[in-house]
Amino acid sequence: MGKRDDLIAQYADDLRTKCGTEPDMDLLRKVTIGCGPAIYNADASTVAGTQPEELQTVKDNFLVKKLGLGDGPELMDAITSVIETYGRSERNKYRAVVYYLLTKHFGKESVYG
Repeated sequence: MGKRDDLIAQYADDLRTKCGTEPDMDLLRKVTIGCGPAIYNADASTVAGTQPEELQTVKDNFLVKKLGLGDGPELMDAITSVIETYGRSERNKYRAVVYYLLTKHFGKESVYG
């Protein structure tokens, strides 16, 4: 297995153990690939759930630009909900896992069709 496959396995484990959900491995792979080289960078591969500017970036760059959602308060509510699901105290909230959960939350799996 390559490094990306190892990371996808780690993300799947987080989804099972920390988020209590069985991942759709095909979608998780596509979301991970969509994150690009960020998954290999220690800082860029995680989402800082306590930093408002980081959450704003997730909203603007992922939810609005990538998923094509209209801007509104429900977007930040969804991000907050995903952070809670992952565990606010969880230090390493992987970007691919957060994006996967947001994709499922909004039913936007077709973006990765």
